[in-house]
Amino acid sequence: MTPSAPVPASTGTVTTNVPSRLDRLPWSRWHWMIVIGLGTVWILDGLEVTTVGNIASRLSEDGSGLSISSAQVTGVAAALYVAGACAGALFFGWLTDRYGRKKLFMVTLVVYLGATAMTALSFDAWWFFTFRFLTGFGIGGEYAAINSAIDELIPAKFRGRVDLIINGSYWLGAVGGALLSIVMLNTDIFPKDLGWRLTFALGVVLGLVVLLVRRHVPESPRWQFIHGRGEEADALVTSVERDIEREKGRPLPRAEGEITIEQRKSIGFGLIARTVFRSYPKRAVLGLSLFIGQAFLYNAITFGFGAILTTFYDVPSGGTGYYFAVIAAGNFIGPLLLGKLFDTVGRRVMISSTYLLSGVLLFGTAWLFDRGSLSAVTLTACWCVVLFFASAGASSAYLTVSEIFPMETRAMAIAFFYALGTAAGGISGPLVFADLTSSGVVGDTVLAFQIGAGLMCAAGLVAAFLAVNAEGRSLEDIATPLSVSSGASGASGASGRSGAPNPMI
Repeated sequence: MTPSAPVPASTGTVTTNVPSRLDRLPWSRWHWMIVIGLGTVWILDGLEVTTVGNIASRLSEDGSGLSISSAQVTGVAAALYVAGACAGALFFGWLTDRYGRKKLFMVTLVVYLGATAMTALSFDAWWFFTFRFLTGFGIGGEYAAINSAIDELIPAKFRGRVDLIINGSYWLGAVGGALLSIVMLNTDIFPKDLGWRLTFALGVVLGLVVLLVRRHVPESPRWQFIHGRGEEADALVTSVERDIEREKGRPLPRAEGEITIEQRKSIGFGLIARTVFRSYPKRAVLGLSLFIGQAFLYNAITFGFGAILTTFYDVPSGGTGYYFAVIAAGNFIGPLLLGKLFDTVGRRVMISSTYLLSGVLLFGTAWLFDRGSLSAVTLTACWCVVLFFASAGASSAYLTVSEIFPMETRAMAIAFFYALGTAAGGISGPLVFADLTSSGVVGDTVLAFQIGAGLMCAAGLVAAFLAVNAEGRSLEDIATPLSVSSGASGASGASGRSGAPNPMI
């Protein structure tokens, strides 16, 4: 072990090797604890969103306990959920950069759990809409806090695949939500006005389990040493190193590379905005393109999938869950199998190719659908292939914006690009696509597919030119922290390289 000298809790200029110590760690039980504690909330998110999509037809039926239409559930409620997620990402993202990762990923989960529980008690449409917004508010905060913590705690050589698989685990929840809806919508088991409520209640129970596990996930040492808590950062990393040495039965290699920073209690929003848009304009365009592309593609398929199956193929509302479970499985398998390539083949090639492939394949699906060549089964198979690649690409959007901007702006950058990109595709998308996919007109659904495919391809072309080769590099090497001392020569990453990258790319 090579601990750095203790740093006082007050602000000042300090030199630390905490980042290089974290990046040279081998994979261990400690890393699994982080993955389970932080990544499992994505499963809850997938369960939540999928459940609502699958129960839309049941909620609109007489005797459900709610006076609401299916279009309102998949349109208005879905848009409000996404609007809440955008607002929550911005609000909690700012707090995450200011007050730390751990405090906020605990607070946001509590907000999510409370709102989900209240959704289960819905008695009128306005109540359902209100708590769908607040559920999204908590989930949006989770995106910013958790992606920040994951990237700052996971070693550089594993960061790409771990980030993709964790974000892709959303679809494990989607599989569960799809299958769960089949049981919950079975009126032989549960009454119409009870099954959907129990579905939300189950999400609360699972969330409480995650909350218990998450208590053991530490604060980010990278956040600590920049915010005047260098002594705590050093103590935490030293403790982790000792545990890993005991687990592996051998000493760790010496950490190479140090960084000199001027500690500060907080970073102003104005400085964050100037950094993202003035110092890194091409990276800003990249992040926005990736989020808009994936938001539109997913809304073109997932928000209207049930309406497409029931409208064009006469699939009963209680059976759509089987079909969605298949495409959700394809979504998870994509990041699982392709994730390692983002660390080996590289970010630029993999991001651009997954976006372009999924867009082109969705164009092909639209063409086959327009010709009447698809059945419910073959359409689902086409979606599964499209989303195999799209899921890896979409997950890489979160990875990209969390690693290509300075550490002090990380949570806010994730929040901003998620909010702006998702607002463009995730709020307007459900409102537009709900009408197109439920109209019963083939041409309308084809148009929905083509819009999503076109924007996904456009994002892939942007990535081909602007994506950053971040694979295997320390976060401090990819984007020099704003707090780096003006007298220092630059940041040293896990590889021991020094010097700041060109901020204009």
